[in-house]
Amino acid sequence: MKSSIIDAVDEESFLNAFNENPDHKFRALLKIYKGNYHYLILSAVFFVLKRGYAWFLPIATSNIVDAITGGQGNTPWLIAINLIILVVLVLENIPMNYLHTKYYSKAIRYVEAGLRSSLVRKLQQLSISYHKQMQSGRLQSKIMRDVEAVESLSHQLFINVLNITLSIGIALAVTISKSLIVFGFFLVTVPVAVVIIRIFKDKVRKSNADLRKEIENTSAKVMEMVELVPVTRAHGLEEWEIDRMKGQLTTVAERGYKLDIVQSFFGSISWLAFQLFQLICLAFTSYLAFKGRITVGDVVLYQSYFTTIVNEVTSVINLLPVISKGMESVGSISSVLNDDDVEDNNNKKKVTNVQGKIEFKSVKFAYPDEPEREILSDLNLSVKAGETIALVGESGAGKSTILNLIIGFNHVTGGSILIDGKNIENIDLRSLRKHLAVVPQNTILFSGTIRENITYGLPDISDETLNGVIDAANLRELIDSLPEGVETRINEHGSNLSGGQRQRMSIARALVRNPSIIILDEATSALDSISEKKIQDAINNLSKNRTTFIVAHRLSTIKGADRIAVIGEGGCMEIGTYDELMEREGAFYALKKLQA
Repeated sequence: MKSSIIDAVDEESFLNAFNENPDHKFRALLKIYKGNYHYLILSAVFFVLKRGYAWFLPIATSNIVDAITGGQGNTPWLIAINLIILVVLVLENIPMNYLHTKYYSKAIRYVEAGLRSSLVRKLQQLSISYHKQMQSGRLQSKIMRDVEAVESLSHQLFINVLNITLSIGIALAVTISKSLIVFGFFLVTVPVAVVIIRIFKDKVRKSNADLRKEIENTSAKVMEMVELVPVTRAHGLEEWEIDRMKGQLTTVAERGYKLDIVQSFFGSISWLAFQLFQLICLAFTSYLAFKGRITVGDVVLYQSYFTTIVNEVTSVINLLPVISKGMESVGSISSVLNDDDVEDNNNKKKVTNVQGKIEFKSVKFAYPDEPEREILSDLNLSVKAGETIALVGESGAGKSTILNLIIGFNHVTGGSILIDGKNIENIDLRSLRKHLAVVPQNTILFSGTIRENITYGLPDISDETLNGVIDAANLRELIDSLPEGVETRINEHGSNLSGGQRQRMSIARALVRNPSIIILDEATSALDSISEKKIQDAINNLSKNRTTFIVAHRLSTIKGADRIAVIGEGGCMEIGTYDELMEREGAFYALKKLQA
């Protein structure tokens, strides 16, 4: 069951926070907390209350020292009052800290869930071409590592910066109320801090950016390595792969080492500068006390507050790398949420019923990055509702491109595609795909039960319907052989199933959707003859009374198709039944002879 925090996430507000100006990272950070400002304010109030002891301790110490050295008659009373206040401030720390954490955590966990949820939603909206170009490891890094960095940045800004600001403010306020001379001395530390920050700011930012990019590269390469383990083992390339990854991991370590050195040098210089000022402060206030300008207790007070100012300014300097890293991650997240390579379904007509009649009229297609190289230059093809069309041709002829055009993964660069007489460019593709099922060449299964994989996205399917689908997909023998039947859990990618079993599960997933249009992309490739026969029977059950497009390299598997279209030279070279094309002895006949 989801938590109330995740249920309450308004993903649109997160998307809008990054839309105004990608360069305004800090403004975007503030906007993602919209609706949670009251939690941050309450958290700040309770934070001030819980820090009361630390801020009052120097004052109490100064009061007690002055009372003792002054020899006043009410000394015991003054000491007792200050100690009582300190005890109260100590005891209230626990409840105030609880309330501070409670409200702060509500805000930051909302943002954490919201950013990740918004990224997931955006990834579902981005085009297939975007996903093909962007390595999945990089996207994983953005969802996990970058959001975590933004969370750390929020903590630093809303908690540590608040603490630093209040600590310095209180120290300066008390000091200015007691001595303008000492206050003026304190202000000398500010320009020193500014100079140090300006010197190191760009170096720290660049080192953080380099490290983040290299970690994204490494995350992507690690995922590739895991996917390639079977190939690596099969060819005895373990050591080669280890050496390859070592090189990448060494690069990450070197980037991290460079960042550590810059940050360390940064911290050391700032520490040295402020310690020298602290010693000077001690000498200066001691001299003023010796001259009678301030009391002995004031020496303790000013030294404590100057130490506070030094520590807090040092903290500001040490926060710079964390803030720089967090802002880099804000930019990284923004790059995804602001990407406009999305499928536009706004104001397009939704379809509620699809018969399956499809017409390609002078269709042209070229990839955006290679507009001069047309995959399809003049495709004309008319498919009746319920007809099974097999697409054949040489590799690169455009068969898979045609399938992707039907699904809407690609869009025509010329001509038009009509579905039931409606131009596909004017249809809300999300509504169209509810009437469409795809059986890809490489079956995609996830860790879960067989039932969950077959009914993916349709949790309310009845057992009767599921059993009918299992029978039609030729999965009954497999299901009956498993101790837990359809509740049997399968491994990631279905690694504990054979290729034929995985493919039949993919067909069952398509069948259970009761689609009007079926897309079969190399559904029987790389299978043995027995598995192929079972798959072929399942496909026949799947394609009954449904418009079906089949891409197959083995031409013997498409004899049962209503018509076969030979794709090549940018269009449909010839079309007909299997027997008609063989008798014609044209392009199809030539392809068949090559496989003889």
